Amino acid sequence: MLRGVARVLMVEADAVEVEARLVAGGYSCVGCSGRLRPWGFARGRRLRDRGREVEVRPRRGRCASCLVTHVLLPTIALCRRRDLVEVIGEALVARFLEGKSRAKVAEEAGVHRVTARRWCIRFSARAEEVRVAFTALAHDLDALLGPVVARGSPEVDALEAVGVAAAAAARRFGPAPLWCFVAGASGGLLLANTKCDLLPPG
Repeated sequence: MLRGVARVLMVEADAVEVEARLVAGGYSCVGCSGRLRPWGFARGRRLRDRGREVEVRPRRGRCASCLVTHVLLPTIALCRRRDLVEVIGEALVARFLEGKSRAKVAEEAGVHRVTARRWCIRFSARAEEVRVAFTALAHDLDALLGPVVARGSPEVDALEAVGVAAAAAARRFGPAPLWCFVAGASGGLLLANTKCDLLPPG
C-alpha cells in the first residue's frame, strides 16, 4: 500500500462515540492493523433523506505505523452516494421484493427517477457478490445456521442473504439498524463500481 493514500473505514453513526474511540486508539488500520490516531476531518457532506438534508463531517484517522490516513465514514452512508443508506436500502426492497415501479421507488425515496434507476442497476450488477459475501457472514456469525434458501432472482437472493446476516448479527450482538449494518459489513461498497472488490463482511 502506498504511504499517504487515504482509505475508508466504516464506523458508528454516533460522532461522540467515534471521537472517544479514536482518541483511545480503538480503530485499526485497514492495511496493517496499526492503531489510528486523530488526523483532522474530511470534507463535510450533505446526505439526502427523502427531501431533507443531513450534514456529516467524517473524522479522519492516521495509522501510527504505516502513516496511511483513513476517512471514518459513519454507517448511515455509503461510499460515493448522496443519499442515506436507509433510503437506498428501502428503495431496493421496494423494487426487488415488493415489485414497485422505478417511478414509485423514486417518488418514495424523494430522488430523481434516474437516481433510483442507477441504484437498481448497480445492485443488480453486484447481486451475486453481495449474496456470497453476506451468506458467508451469516454463517460466520451463527455456526448452526442452515443454508440460505434461494428465492428466485439474483437481487432477491442477495436481499435474502442480507436479511439472514442481519438477523444473525442481532442474535449475537443485539439489534442494530438493518441498513447501517449493511453499510458497515460491506465496507460502504454495497453500490460501488463492480471493479471495486466488495470487502469481506466481518
